[in-house]
Order: sequence, then structure tokens, then C-alpha cells
Amino acid sequence: MLFRDVAGCQELKGNLLQIASENCVPHAIIFTGRPGTGKLGLALAFARYLNCEAPGADDACNECRSCRKYAKLQHPDLHLVFPVAKLKNGEKDPVSDTYISRWREAVLESHYLSLYMWMEKLGVENSQGFISIRESQQIMKKLSLKSFEARYKVMIIWMAEKMNPAASGKLLKILEEPPAGTVFIMIAEDTGRILPTILSRTQIFRVPPIDKESMESLIGEKGISDPGMAGRLARLSEGSYLKLQELLEEGDENSYNFSMFVKFMRLCFIPDFAGIMQWTEEMGARGRERQKHFLETALRLIRGNLMMNVNAGDIDLLPDEEKEWSLKFSKFIHPGNVHTLYDEFGRASLHIEHNGYSRLVLFDLAIKTARLLKT
Repeated sequence: MLFRDVAGCQELKGNLLQIASENCVPHAIIFTGRPGTGKLGLALAFARYLNCEAPGADDACNECRSCRKYAKLQHPDLHLVFPVAKLKNGEKDPVSDTYISRWREAVLESHYLSLYMWMEKLGVENSQGFISIRESQQIMKKLSLKSFEARYKVMIIWMAEKMNPAASGKLLKILEEPPAGTVFIMIAEDTGRILPTILSRTQIFRVPPIDKESMESLIGEKGISDPGMAGRLARLSEGSYLKLQELLEEGDENSYNFSMFVKFMRLCFIPDFAGIMQWTEEMGARGRERQKHFLETALRLIRGNLMMNVNAGDIDLLPDEEKEWSLKFSKFIHPGNVHTLYDEFGRASLHIEHNGYSRLVLFDLAIKTARLLKT
């Protein structure tokens, strides 16, 4: 991965290049930001630049021995940690090395990888993934070894918020006394779930949404040449490559989530508690990651309907099918209830992620939504 392979964030790239050129590289870094903004690609590009044998002013050379190994994610001084899951008939206590070949393949296909995409590649899309204490022991073992050939040993931890408490405690001990010549690069979407004591020992870089110009360039690479369509897709994607992919694919999952949102709101507005029970049974059978994806869709639709109601944004922020329905529904989403609705849907997603009983969580959400739609 090279800096030029990561869309947007030019200012942040400049800051990283300056840090490298001035030999002021922190021993621990966190890249944080929304899904689809290129955090993982940026981390890999920075690691590659740090160990490039002939770095240029704005990128790694892409030709030296180190760059060739980084291009395949197979450099002996590059260590990769990511959430894993137990597979049927697989290892009982897996670590990243168990699935390293598959992860390399997934990242080389697209560095805009989401946790759901990774779990789907493992065939366990209903799992949420974890980074265990055994993984932290592996980290300590790897970092106890001398560097093979590079200037820096680099430890990249993707989705660092997936570390369990015991693993986080082990990592904290390493960060308190970091091995010489080692750089930790963590990638996280929710730093609120990382130990504050870990955050205090890292330099945090916030990766912004992809800017409109860069997004339109990505859209052009997809073969879309119409400026109006490109501009509309850039607005709808809200700076996320993953959202852009969803819009281009217009898959069954997105259509299903929209139809379930419409049904949910209709049942809540009546309110029809028997219907809500049936709805929660159907959604509850879909698995936690799909439930969380539905709630993400719901939050986007709530925001879009508010903007339509108060004329605070471009109506094109909603696709045609959603726009048609929202023209009638948006009057029920207003400044008086939107903040509480946002909080309740976000809280439901958090409860599901923390293994709450999803049918009960969703039914409780429906009861609260029914009340809020009447305010």
C-alpha cells in the first residue's frame, strides 16, 4: 500500500511524511475515523514509507526490497493483528496467524475493508470478531525478537477496540516499556472502547471523510463519467468508500434494510405490538452483524429525513426509492425527537454488540420509537 493508493486526507499524509522525515516517529499511533475512510490503507502506507530504503518526498519508492515485501504484506518485520473468530471444526483459540493468508488476500483486494466483510470472508458473518489474551501473548513474543532487516519493527493492530480487557492489559504493559525500534500502529473506529491508559500513551490521528473531489475521482475510476451522477454519488457516500460501494452495488441487503425500516416505523406509529413482535422475531434471526448493519441504515435514514423536514440539506442525500417514501414520512422526524431517536438507535446497536438479547433490545427500541414518533 502506498500513500497514493489512499483517497483524500492530503493534510494528514503531509503530517505523516513530516514526522518520518524529521525522525520524530511516535512509538504508538492510532488512526481513528468512520468506516470507509482509508485508515488501514494509511497505516500500511506509513509503515511501508518508514522502512522504505529509498523514500521519496511524498511516497515510498515502490521498488526496493522492503517495498516489494510490503506490497505482498509479507515483510518479516511487519506484524499484523486483527479480529478473529472461531470456525466450525477450526482451532479452539485462534489468533491472527491462524488466518493470516486469508487476511492478506482480503486487504490486497481492498484496503477499505470492514469488519463485516472480513467476517464474511471467514464464513462467520454473524460473528463480531475478537482479539484475545493469547493474541497479546503472541505480540509480546514477536516483539521480543530482534528486527530481521528493517529499520523499524511495525505492529499493526486493526480494529483495536476488539481487544478484550485481558488483551488490553497486556498491550498496556508493552506500551509502558516499548521495545526499541518498534512502532505500534492501531486502527480503530471507536476509541471510546479502548482503555484510556492506552490512548494516553499514543498519538491519535483522526482520519477525515474522503473529500468530494477525491470521491468523484474514485467514482470516475468505476466507469461513471456523468458529472451529475458522480456528484450525487459523492454526496450520498458521505466521504465513505464503503458507502459508495453499497450505492453502486445496490444489493439485496440494502433494499431489505430499507424495507424493514419502513415496516418498523409503520408498526411503531400505529402502534401494532403484535406486528412489532413478529418484526423483532424476523430481525432477531438475522445475526448480530446484520442487525447492526440495519441500525446503521436506520440512523442514516433518520438523519436524511430530518434534513428533508427542515430543508437543511440536499434532497439528493437520499436515493430515489428512499426519497419517495421520506417525502411523506419526514414530517415525523424533527428537532424535538431526533436527538433522542439517534441516541436510542445507537444504544441499541451497542447493546447488540455487547451480546444483549437482540429480540428484547429491538422490542424495547420499538416501544421507545412509538412514543417518540408522537412527540
